[in-house]
Amino acid sequence: MLTAVLLYLSFLILVGTYRSRQVKTGDDFLVAGRTLPARVLVFTLLATWVGSGSLFGGAGLGYRAGFPALWQSAGAWVGIALVYFIAPRVRRIAQYTVPDILELRYGPAARVLGTITTVLAYTTIAAYQFRGGGRLLGLVSGVDPDTGALITMVFCVVFTSLAGMLSIAYLDVGNGILMTVGVMLAVVFMVGDAGGIGASLSALRPDQVSVFGTLGPQASLALFLPTMFLLLGEANMYQKFFSARDERAARRAVVAWIVGTIVVETLIDSTGVLASTVMPGLSDAQSEEVVIRVATDVLPSFMGILLVCGAAAIIVSTANSFLLTPSTNLIRDVYQRFINPGVTDRQLIVYTRVTVAVLGVLGYVAGNFFPTILAMALWAYTMYGAGITPALLGALLWRRATAQGGVASILVGMLTTLVWEIVALARGVDGAPAYLLGLETAYPALALSISTLIVVSLATPRQTDEQVAVLYSGSA
Repeated sequence: MLTAVLLYLSFLILVGTYRSRQVKTGDDFLVAGRTLPARVLVFTLLATWVGSGSLFGGAGLGYRAGFPALWQSAGAWVGIALVYFIAPRVRRIAQYTVPDILELRYGPAARVLGTITTVLAYTTIAAYQFRGGGRLLGLVSGVDPDTGALITMVFCVVFTSLAGMLSIAYLDVGNGILMTVGVMLAVVFMVGDAGGIGASLSALRPDQVSVFGTLGPQASLALFLPTMFLLLGEANMYQKFFSARDERAARRAVVAWIVGTIVVETLIDSTGVLASTVMPGLSDAQSEEVVIRVATDVLPSFMGILLVCGAAAIIVSTANSFLLTPSTNLIRDVYQRFINPGVTDRQLIVYTRVTVAVLGVLGYVAGNFFPTILAMALWAYTMYGAGITPALLGALLWRRATAQGGVASILVGMLTTLVWEIVALARGVDGAPAYLLGLETAYPALALSISTLIVVSLATPRQTDEQVAVLYSGSA
């Protein structure tokens, strides 16, 4: 299996090297020259969204809690459905990053705060891709998981730096197909081996096939809300919409994306649920590795190799995008915007590549501060979902939102997430999601961010028609 994974990753490097020769401008590196057709866009959106959070965190929760684990995935499904109505407008604006949109509506302070929030959240997401890669290598080759995480980080940094969005988007077509086929075959085999769908379901506990199960309504909603709000404001998604050939391509891609996400995430969670009857007794940490354990211990060799390569594809695709986006934010939204507006395309590409490497190292270090991949995922989802999404949706959809309201919303959402989690950890609350006073972090962070946007906007002077026209007309 290790040989197959290495061969597949070597293939990715070769294609990335070839694509790097096609990068001529900053637009090529950052938004693929704004040329992506719908068929490419849908796979890069799918491969980016379905990462280690689903492969390890989601499947592990499925193993422990059953199908109620799908509450986390359902947040993405609802978010994508709502994005359908936003995608054409986002492509029409034709910017590069989410902080671009925030500054168009709220001013430079919003750009800076949006960049800080994105870097914190997305570096964490990249970090748990590295940890997921470390666990994968550990299970298939016996490599120490920390060493495996370091190897994964180095590979992802090199690959992302080669050709940026132009390389990532086209390779994600193969990655998306591979991971879909891999988990589909795994579920089909496990169901068939158990004697069919009826026999598989009858072997599960009643709580594993209930609506909320052992999670309960509050914890289920705490999984749903951060995922939905992250998706609605997801910077990778917006950067890929900016990369689309036109508005029609962006909207068509969203339709196929929601179908693909529902199918793939349900299959991944189902792998964990079905594995709970095949290999019972796994610890919480071991349960997060259940998909890889199924590949190595349950499936026939061919299916196992396919699933492991699909898992590697999931990890690499997601890490690439979550390294490129915050690096783009730092170079375009801070360096080019405030320090060196005259930066050349060549310098822009070189500096972005250096930043990818720096954030990769920081992400690798940050991965050691969280108990589980699920804990990292929910922290990052809440940080971004509460810090960015309310202000971003206000900028796109609510004409009454003001600069003061937008900036205050970003700041309050970001700080609430930080403070709530830090205090929870200091008090010894160990797990995911972290909570205080009986409340998971998502509840106060989202409530305060949204209410701050509304209250401050209504309490401050309405922006003039000229100030909001540039965003609503889509011309920059």
